Amino acid sequence: MKLALYRVLTDLGGPLIRLYLERRLKRGKEDRARFRERLGFSAHPRPAAKRVAWVHAASVGESLSVLPVVDRVLTERPDWFVLVTTGTVTSARLMAERLPGQDTGRSAHQYVPVDRTVYVRRFLDHWRPDLALWVESEFWPNLVIETHARGVPMVVLNGRMSERSYRGWLKHRAVIARLLGAFQLVLARGDTDAARFCDLGAESVEVPGNLKFAQPPLPANEQALARLVASMGARPRWLAASTHAGEEEICARVHLSLRKDVPGLLTVIVPRHPERGPAIACALHDQGLNVALRSADAPLTPDTDIYVADTLGELGLFYRLCDIVFMGKTLAGGGGQNPIEAAILSSALLFGPDMSNFEDIADALSACGGALWVKDAESLAEAVAGLLADGEARERAVRAAHDLAKSETGVLNRMMGALGPYFEFTEAKNNHART
Repeated sequence: MKLALYRVLTDLGGPLIRLYLERRLKRGKEDRARFRERLGFSAHPRPAAKRVAWVHAASVGESLSVLPVVDRVLTERPDWFVLVTTGTVTSARLMAERLPGQDTGRSAHQYVPVDRTVYVRRFLDHWRPDLALWVESEFWPNLVIETHARGVPMVVLNGRMSERSYRGWLKHRAVIARLLGAFQLVLARGDTDAARFCDLGAESVEVPGNLKFAQPPLPANEQALARLVASMGARPRWLAASTHAGEEEICARVHLSLRKDVPGLLTVIVPRHPERGPAIACALHDQGLNVALRSADAPLTPDTDIYVADTLGELGLFYRLCDIVFMGKTLAGGGGQNPIEAAILSSALLFGPDMSNFEDIADALSACGGALWVKDAESLAEAVAGLLADGEARERAVRAAHDLAKSETGVLNRMMGALGPYFEFTEAKNNHART
């Protein structure tokens, strides 16, 4: 009943949905130049002679994690075209830079249609996907149901089910059971996620491992890296990565508490949402700190207390520059960000209490000595000070985190092995239809 009501409301609520989207446009949350894609239209023709694998990833983290899969499909299956859909402006920009196969016409990015039946059907009518791969945990009901109704095989990649999401779905068991029933297979990222998917109604679940372990190191511009190395010199420094509102002020308090005992201390902050950079810089300046804003090309001088790197796609640059990394979205709540990206680039990690989005990885990093848990500004300051003062302890943590990140490199092979039958079934079905 709840699912039927959702479908009716989204069908009847067209004017309200358009008003909501218009408001998002005004706030820069939608791409005006490509807005029609959110209504199910496409600027890309469907390649008539190829099978289409459609990969849906919600946002930045999910879309980056699936790039190794896209690359392998394009390499191993020349008769396939890959369509990647996401829902955010930031992820679209990154896909324009990093999606394999765009230059040869083997792949394309499109914004996912808003979950209204008319938009979804328009999208599916155009692309007619042969296989659908959904990344992690974003299940739009109309999109799932309409895709399943067309007989498209569907698989969840790197299935994630956080404790918060699991408890929420327990209140709507019938809904999630129907949605999960549309998928032939769930490839869960870990045993905890697998157990939750099974309990909620998934019929076929496997655990090949976490796809984020298969990501290549985040890129970095060599010239920019050289300039920053020269600017920072030998200054002691630490990085707050992918911070959310409230965490920058905590980092400022940490800096203020440490700078008397750590001469030349530099704190680098990379906000998760770069557009917040100017407001962050203003707030920290009001606390008496000397702040340099990267988007404004502000120079990093010996007097700079805090460097706010409010640019897109440069996190790999700062992981290479700082071997002490606090993971954002963990003190302000929200479940944390991907720690593997930092670990693989040799960082000692610090987590706030909420790493629920990456709980298995966070526990493994903590158990091997690659990460420390903190609970507030005071314990974060203590942890940063300890790692800055003890080079041997810092190196042990860096090595432990890096070794763990490299230990699961076989996950991509396992995942591609699990997907193989679905590609082959589709190929065989299409070949039979031609004959």
